[in-house]
Amino acid sequence: MIAQILVPMDDSEMAQQALKYTLENHPDAEITVLHVVGGPSPLGGAATALALADDIEAAAEERAEKVFDDARELAAEYDAEITTEVQLGHPARAILDRAGDFDAVVLGTHGGSLADRLVVGNVAQKVFRNSPVPVIIAR
Repeated sequence: MIAQILVPMDDSEMAQQALKYTLENHPDAEITVLHVVGGPSPLGGAATALALADDIEAAAEERAEKVFDDARELAAEYDAEITTEVQLGHPARAILDRAGDFDAVVLGTHGGSLADRLVVGNVAQKVFRNSPVPVIIAR
Protein backbone atom coordinates (compact mmCIF):
# COMPACT_ATOMS: atom_id res chain seq x y z
CA MET A 1 0.00 0.00 0.00
CA ILE A 2 1.23 3.46 -0.85
CA ALA A 3 0.76 5.59 2.24
CA GLN A 4 3.23 8.44 1.71
CA ILE A 5 3.83 10.06 -1.68
CA LEU A 6 6.34 12.70 -2.73
CA VAL A 7 5.12 14.97 -5.55
CA PRO A 8 7.90 17.24 -6.81
CA MET A 9 6.41 20.34 -8.42
CA ASP A 10 7.45 23.39 -10.35
CA ASP A 11 5.03 25.81 -11.99
CA SER A 12 4.43 23.61 -15.04
CA GLU A 13 1.20 22.04 -16.25
CA MET A 14 2.84 18.60 -16.08
CA ALA A 15 3.53 19.07 -12.36
CA GLN A 16 -0.13 19.98 -11.83
CA GLN A 17 -1.08 16.79 -13.70
CA ALA A 18 1.16 14.75 -11.39
CA LEU A 19 -0.56 16.15 -8.31
CA LYS A 20 -3.98 15.65 -9.87
CA TYR A 21 -3.11 12.02 -10.66
CA THR A 22 -1.97 11.51 -7.07
CA LEU A 23 -5.10 13.06 -5.58
CA GLU A 24 -7.38 10.99 -7.82
CA ASN A 25 -5.61 7.65 -7.49
CA HIS A 26 -4.30 7.77 -3.93
CA PRO A 27 -6.95 9.67 -1.95
CA ASP A 28 -5.87 8.23 1.41
CA ALA A 29 -2.14 8.84 1.03
CA GLU A 30 -0.16 11.51 2.85
CA ILE A 31 1.06 13.80 0.07
CA THR A 32 4.12 16.01 0.31
CA VAL A 33 4.65 18.57 -2.44
CA LEU A 34 8.33 19.35 -2.91
CA HIS A 35 9.56 22.44 -4.73
CA VAL A 36 13.27 22.70 -5.49
CA VAL A 37 14.73 26.20 -5.79
CA GLY A 38 18.13 27.26 -7.04
CA GLY A 39 18.97 24.69 -9.66
CA PRO A 40 21.05 25.59 -12.68
CA SER A 41 19.54 27.90 -15.26
CA PRO A 42 20.80 28.98 -18.70
CA LEU A 43 22.63 32.04 -17.36
CA GLY A 44 22.64 31.19 -13.68
CA GLY A 45 19.92 33.82 -13.14
CA ALA A 46 17.66 32.09 -10.63
CA ALA A 47 20.51 30.47 -8.74
CA THR A 48 22.58 33.65 -8.71
CA ALA A 49 19.68 35.81 -7.55
CA LEU A 50 18.97 33.34 -4.77
CA ALA A 51 22.62 33.23 -3.71
CA LEU A 52 22.67 37.02 -3.43
CA ALA A 53 19.60 37.16 -1.19
CA ASP A 54 20.16 38.24 2.42
CA ASP A 55 18.15 35.26 3.72
CA ILE A 56 18.44 32.41 1.21
CA GLU A 57 15.88 30.19 2.93
CA ALA A 58 13.30 32.99 3.10
CA ALA A 59 13.91 33.81 -0.57
CA ALA A 60 13.45 30.12 -1.48
CA GLU A 61 10.20 29.96 0.49
CA GLU A 62 8.96 33.08 -1.29
CA ARG A 63 9.73 31.60 -4.72
CA ALA A 64 7.95 28.38 -3.78
CA GLU A 65 4.79 30.04 -2.48
CA LYS A 66 3.10 30.36 -5.91
CA VAL A 67 3.66 26.66 -6.60
CA PHE A 68 2.35 25.77 -3.15
CA ASP A 69 -0.69 28.03 -3.48
CA ASP A 70 -1.59 26.31 -6.76
CA ALA A 71 -1.03 22.89 -5.20
CA ARG A 72 -3.21 23.71 -2.17
CA GLU A 73 -5.95 25.02 -4.45
CA LEU A 74 -5.92 21.78 -6.46
CA ALA A 75 -5.88 19.66 -3.29
CA ALA A 76 -8.88 21.61 -1.95
CA GLU A 77 -10.85 20.56 -5.04
CA TYR A 78 -10.36 16.96 -3.83
CA ASP A 79 -11.02 17.87 -0.19
CA ALA A 80 -7.45 16.81 0.58
CA GLU A 81 -4.62 18.30 2.58
CA ILE A 82 -1.00 18.37 1.49
CA THR A 83 2.30 19.06 3.19
CA THR A 84 4.77 21.36 1.45
CA GLU A 85 8.54 21.41 1.50
CA VAL A 86 11.21 23.56 -0.13
CA GLN A 87 14.70 22.29 -0.95
CA LEU A 88 17.67 24.19 -2.34
CA GLY A 89 19.80 22.75 -5.12
CA HIS A 90 19.58 20.70 -8.27
CA PRO A 91 16.04 19.30 -8.78
CA ALA A 92 16.90 15.65 -9.53
CA ARG A 93 19.41 15.42 -6.71
CA ALA A 94 17.05 17.06 -4.19
CA ILE A 95 14.18 14.75 -5.19
CA LEU A 96 16.36 11.66 -4.94
CA ASP A 97 17.66 12.78 -1.53
CA ARG A 98 14.06 12.86 -0.21
CA ALA A 99 12.60 9.91 -2.13
CA GLY A 100 13.70 7.25 0.37
CA ASP A 101 11.43 8.74 3.02
CA PHE A 102 8.33 7.96 0.93
CA ASP A 103 6.57 4.92 -0.53
CA ALA A 104 6.51 6.42 -4.04
CA VAL A 105 7.33 9.50 -6.09
CA VAL A 106 4.85 10.91 -8.60
CA LEU A 107 6.11 13.50 -11.05
CA GLY A 108 5.28 14.97 -14.42
CA THR A 109 7.08 13.97 -17.59
CA HIS A 110 8.81 17.34 -17.76
CA GLY A 111 8.60 20.81 -16.36
CA GLY A 112 10.03 24.27 -16.50
CA SER A 113 10.97 26.17 -19.62
CA LEU A 114 12.54 24.66 -22.72
CA ALA A 115 15.83 26.34 -21.84
CA ASP A 116 15.76 24.84 -18.34
CA ARG A 117 15.07 21.39 -19.75
CA LEU A 118 18.00 21.68 -22.15
CA VAL A 119 20.44 22.86 -19.48
CA VAL A 120 19.23 20.94 -16.46
CA GLY A 121 18.42 17.73 -18.32
CA ASN A 122 15.49 15.44 -17.94
CA VAL A 123 14.73 15.44 -14.21
CA ALA A 124 12.00 12.83 -14.55
CA GLN A 125 14.37 10.45 -16.32
CA LYS A 126 17.09 10.89 -13.68
CA VAL A 127 14.65 10.34 -10.84
CA PHE A 128 13.07 7.32 -12.56
CA ARG A 129 16.44 5.66 -13.10
CA ASN A 130 17.90 6.32 -9.66
CA SER A 131 15.02 6.39 -7.18
CA PRO A 132 15.11 3.96 -4.25
CA VAL A 133 11.29 3.79 -4.34
CA PRO A 134 8.75 3.30 -7.17
CA VAL A 135 8.29 6.29 -9.46
CA ILE A 136 5.06 7.08 -11.26
CA ILE A 137 5.40 9.37 -14.27
CA ALA A 138 2.10 11.20 -14.88
CA ARG A 139 1.21 13.09 -18.02
